[in-house]
Amino acid sequence: MPYVNIKITKEGATKEQKAALIKGVTDLLVNILNKNPKTTVVTIDELDTDNWGVGGESITEIRAKTPKV
Repeated sequence: MPYVNIKITKEGATKEQKAALIKGVTDLLVNILNKNPKTTVVTIDELDTDNWGVGGESITEIRAKTPKV
């Protein structure tokens, strides 16, 4: 039984986008690894940008320094 955990920042992914992620990952495991979609588990964890860090800084800090285009 495959288990896939997707972690994304909590920045407004829609219900439809999350459903597409779950379906897409499931389909990928079915098509590439021949896994049974009925036993494939996909979870999505949404984290606040304060709780995700890269290079010693939170995503919140990094985004605050990045100019908006």
